[in-house]
Amino acid sequence: MKLLLISNSTNAGEEYLRYPLPEIGHFLDGVSEVAFVPYAAVTYSYAEYERKVQRRFAELGIRVRSVHRAKDPAAAIRSAQAICVGGGNTFALARKMQQQGLMQAILRRIRAGVPYVGWSAGSNVCCPTICTTNDMPIVQPESFRAIGAVKFQINPHYLDANPEGHAGETREQRILEFIEANPRRWVVGLREGCMLRLDEEHLELIGNRPMRIFRKGLEPYEVRPGDNLSFLL
Repeated sequence: MKLLLISNSTNAGEEYLRYPLPEIGHFLDGVSEVAFVPYAAVTYSYAEYERKVQRRFAELGIRVRSVHRAKDPAAAIRSAQAICVGGGNTFALARKMQQQGLMQAILRRIRAGVPYVGWSAGSNVCCPTICTTNDMPIVQPESFRAIGAVKFQINPHYLDANPEGHAGETREQRILEFIEANPRRWVVGLREGCMLRLDEEHLELIGNRPMRIFRKGLEPYEVRPGDNLSFLL
């Protein structure tokens, strides 16, 4: 399997997809066209999303072809050189993907070695479930089940902060609730500006910040780029 799972599309003060673009280009070396899944878009159209991603991928010489234009989106996935799934609302994304049979189609292609790039919600749906998303459930998917290409859960945009005057739960507390209810599942808190790259059996953290690891029975701890992450596979 070849996966590039990115925490966020845009760092503060930067252009869209600017920071991950070199890594995306390296990961998709030799690819001329990607099948793009735009269904996490809610407040703008799928066509707008396609154009936004195309403007950036044009710098890599890659054409972006959104599956929303296909008569059979699952067939578009089955013939794709590579697959990209964008961020936005994870519940909206999962619902549409389930309706169109894209979860199963994408998993089969990933297992066949087709490269997959996801950011934010697009990283969430590569996990067993979407239950560690940060998003509001604005629509109801058929289930919380996702692609399941990896065995662990990702919490993208992971934050340590507890703002002054805020009395609600922190991100860490929410994840601790998840592992209490799902004691066999690892969760990774993937901070902004970071990504995970899986190439066959090698999982690598890329970025300049550590990743937080959660598992029931263990104190949460940090791993850094270069650390061995094979325990997640």
